[in-house]
Amino acid sequence: MSAPRPVGIDELLERVRSGYTRIGAEEAHEAHRAGEVLLVDIRYEALRERDGVIPGALVVERNELEWRLDPQGSHRAPEAAGHDLRVVVVCNEGYASSLAAASLHHLGLHRATDLIGGFQAWRSAGFPVEPGPGQAVGPGTP
Repeated sequence: MSAPRPVGIDELLERVRSGYTRIGAEEAHEAHRAGEVLLVDIRYEALRERDGVIPGALVVERNELEWRLDPQGSHRAPEAAGHDLRVVVVCNEGYASSLAAASLHHLGLHRATDLIGGFQAWRSAGFPVEPGPGQAVGPGTP
């Protein structure tokens, strides 16, 4: 029996993204304002410090995501109330978030998706951004 053919990252992204509908910054912003989605920022701290954060987003670094969002998990965040939770995963540019959303689907979070273009698309669209931890507040701060 031979080993399965290796899958490159581009093919893997295409496969996982075909399993759900991704959303753009405008749709994510409207749904977030309406309280219809939980935005989950999985960027690492240095990026949050450099670029800021989305107000009201739950910050969970990628290596803790499944632990914090599994509704059955012993380390879940209070926001992880059930498998019907509509989660929008946000990374920096919309690549790692696709893999993260697919992982959440494996945990039964069937409404999980990710933000096309990630945080950079959100910020470029002019949606609210607050200074990140350790980021100076003042002129030029988004």
